[in-house]
Amino acid sequence: QVQLVESGGGLVQAGGSLRLSCTASGGTFSTYRMGWFRQAPGKEREFVAAIWWSGSVPGYADTVKGRFTISRDNAKTTVYLQMNSLKPEDSAVYYCAADYSPRLGSYRSAPEYDYWGQGTQVTVSS
Repeated sequence: QVQLVESGGGLVQAGGSLRLSCTASGGTFSTYRMGWFRQAPGKEREFVAAIWWSGSVPGYADTVKGRFTISRDNAKTTVYLQMNSLKPEDSAVYYCAADYSPRLGSYRSAPEYDYWGQGTQVTVSS
């Protein structure tokens, strides 16, 4: 059983930065496609970024492109989300997710992911 634990969330002023981490235990992390999603109150969970086992990044949400960077360290079984130039609309609970049987082109779809972390709150004040 794969367990994912996120950390690094918090309160930050607009324009600031945060780095989220997600550490996996169990399973074979180095073979998983990993993703970050977020969910704001009253809204559906939305895709943020994804990364293949190799470190290749298939894409970012348009709303974060150029500001957020996803990366991973397979030796540490950890995926990161560096968030810069944060905006109040980035406030949400951020979740990491693991997909152990990824299909090409499906990286934006939450149901494609098999394991989820508990989430970490990010709040950006204006």
